[in-house]
Amino acid sequence: MSSTVISNIATLVTNDPSPDGSGSPLGTVRDAAVVIEGDRVVWTGESRKAPATDNRVDAAGRAVLPGFVDSHSHLVFAGDRTEEFNARMSGRPYGAGGIRTTVAATRAASDAELEANLTRFVTEALRQGTTTLETKSGYGLSTGEEARALRLAARHTDEVTFLGAHIVAPEYADDPAAYVELVTGEMLDACAPHARWIDVFCEQGAFDGDQARAILTAGRAKGLRPRVHANQLSYGPGVRLAVELDAASADHCTHLTDADVDALAGGNTVATLLPGAEFSTRAEWPDARRLLDAGVTVALSTDCNPGSSFTSSVPFCIALAVRDMGMTPDEAVWSATAGGAAALRRDDVGRLTPGAYADLVLLDAPSHVHLAYRPGVPLVAGVWRRGVRVV
Repeated sequence: MSSTVISNIATLVTNDPSPDGSGSPLGTVRDAAVVIEGDRVVWTGESRKAPATDNRVDAAGRAVLPGFVDSHSHLVFAGDRTEEFNARMSGRPYGAGGIRTTVAATRAASDAELEANLTRFVTEALRQGTTTLETKSGYGLSTGEEARALRLAARHTDEVTFLGAHIVAPEYADDPAAYVELVTGEMLDACAPHARWIDVFCEQGAFDGDQARAILTAGRAKGLRPRVHANQLSYGPGVRLAVELDAASADHCTHLTDADVDALAGGNTVATLLPGAEFSTRAEWPDARRLLDAGVTVALSTDCNPGSSFTSSVPFCIALAVRDMGMTPDEAVWSATAGGAAALRRDDVGRLTPGAYADLVLLDAPSHVHLAYRPGVPLVAGVWRRGVRVV
């Protein structure tokens, strides 16, 4: 099996806090090297101590960090909502009803059109350093359309989420109880074989706490693990329901009571923050500082979708989190790598330690801090996924 050392790294982020003793969760190593064998990391440390390998890559004094783990995206869709965005920037607030525009376009698209879009966004994300990506259904809202979306998504990632409970399908607008029955019955039966996760938009205008509980419980009975769109637009039961059901993540977490924060701090559910949504809707920013100070595990993700966060750039979200959500650069980078892995309950990605997948990003900068220090600049100079240089 061929081995490769990437040496002369100015700053290596391992997400193993033991090497430097600084207390930072990043476990940075200066003048470092990382050794890859096959698809795994087998060694990290000071460059001068690196073992002999078959191949060598000179990082030329640049930074290396784990590939980004984007644990929340919506990439199986068709259509465009430029006019909605333009209107919102003129003063109209975002509401869940905008999703229906994408539902209509997605239903009308062919498999080839949907997969072409999906491939484009996955490739776009990879170029920006995302090596692990979760994506959802949710723009079909019928049994056949949701199953189609999941089958397409599963061709591109193992982290596939059934989100039939995005909103109530338009044809069930006058009978939401019947739609919940569909989602928890026939639709779930058709979709469960193609997904790992089940999600629900627990929010005014979408699904209330009782409906969300029924949907997540039914999914769990089919072997799907829960995650929740929680407390994005208003205060509500989503976060505490997520913790109660041991959901991997409660996503958005914009409007939180003290009880919500205490629940997250006392459970295993990750608070996944999605600053692209606040940027694109001019909504209130989540208070990451409040969560971190309470001991909550925080992830950062893009929420890439055509309506409320049309970005696939984790570096952009890192910059927003540092500028507007009270995170330090170290915290934001950890949350976009190890935090995202925690939100997917993975320990083989989001870190560069022996045994982890060799998913890593080479920056055209000496430090990971430049991701926030130089916002909007294309700093990703190289990406390895499963030990292969892909960018």
